Amino acid sequence: MGSRGCSCWLLSLALLCSLAAAKEQYHEFVIRETTVKRLCKSQSIMTVNGQFPGPTLEIKEGDSLIINLINRGRYNMTLHWHGVRQMRTGWSDGPEYVTQCPVRPGQSYRRAPSGGTPTPPGSAPPSMAPSSSAPAMAPGEWWDMNPVDVVRAATRTGAAPNISDALTVNAQPGDLYSCSSHDTAFFPVTSGETNLLRFINAALNTELFTNLLRFINAALNTELFVSLAGHNMTVVAADASYTKPYTTSLLLLAPGQTTDVLVTFDQPPGRYYLAARAYASAQGVPFDNTTTTAIFDYGAANNASSTAIAMPTLPAYNDTTAATAFTTNLRGLRKAELPSRVDESLFFTVGVGLFNCTNATAQQCGGPNGTRFAASINNVSF
Repeated sequence: MGSRGCSCWLLSLALLCSLAAAKEQYHEFVIRETTVKRLCKSQSIMTVNGQFPGPTLEIKEGDSLIINLINRGRYNMTLHWHGVRQMRTGWSDGPEYVTQCPVRPGQSYRRAPSGGTPTPPGSAPPSMAPSSSAPAMAPGEWWDMNPVDVVRAATRTGAAPNISDALTVNAQPGDLYSCSSHDTAFFPVTSGETNLLRFINAALNTELFTNLLRFINAALNTELFVSLAGHNMTVVAADASYTKPYTTSLLLLAPGQTTDVLVTFDQPPGRYYLAARAYASAQGVPFDNTTTTAIFDYGAANNASSTAIAMPTLPAYNDTTAATAFTTNLRGLRKAELPSRVDESLFFTVGVGLFNCTNATAQQCGGPNGTRFAASINNVSF
């Protein structure tokens, strides 16, 4: 009886410790347009709390996360969560008018993506712990025209979206473009460090000499090859799920996809390009065939103007072999438990194709040969 009482007491203590460790975090995202100048052209981009990439949220398993989104822009907005599984809450993720209603200009929306209980409206939010995050890294695209108009024109005409005028890293095209010599993302690092590069949204120090950097492919609809000159990368996670580690010199990032990699900066002190270019295997479809760069510097800052920058070798834009080699090496860290018996097999083909138009000269048929681009599942669209 005494042993049983001791076991119950230990279990209760463990539960209390677990509850005590969990926290409720409150964050406010204010979405607004900010005018920036790139390639000698000014354009508005959407920012979160005046930042792009947006702020980093550091949470632990068991924490309750509350996000209050305030839309002060001119367009509808939605929140999309890569790596946060929407269990029975699919209406709180995805594009507007497809899986969720948008947050209209001037409106707000409160969401607890981790499943925590939202704070009642009007109550004071808890205090926020200081963050030790390093800068985020987000490959993306830049248009000289309004990107919202780019999407609307493609939807209206049935044609592919206008190709971007530049690819970017953290909204910076890099110094390989004209009128962009000073628009390059720059990341100082320390020789000998091992860094965890997360291709999503932020960076976090985990222990001495180990930094956590996160990247996301923020491009509209362009897959990107990414490589860091002179360095191998060990992939350890994708979309917030751990993977079986494997080493590669090349990453492939789909739009919105995240990838975490370990990098040891063990090369001679100098400056090294992180470069990204499009992977586009579809024949006859135009795309942005340029290269964006960022600079990793560990030791050459004092004589940067006289130091050559090492450039990685990227595959050809249509190198499907390189793309397949990366994706087929993604493996789960743990073996999944699957049913030994399958009662019914379902087969789905998801893709983008060309739909014939009854009137090939119609304004809505701007695709190749008077057709219209449309996404489909098993060749059915809506």
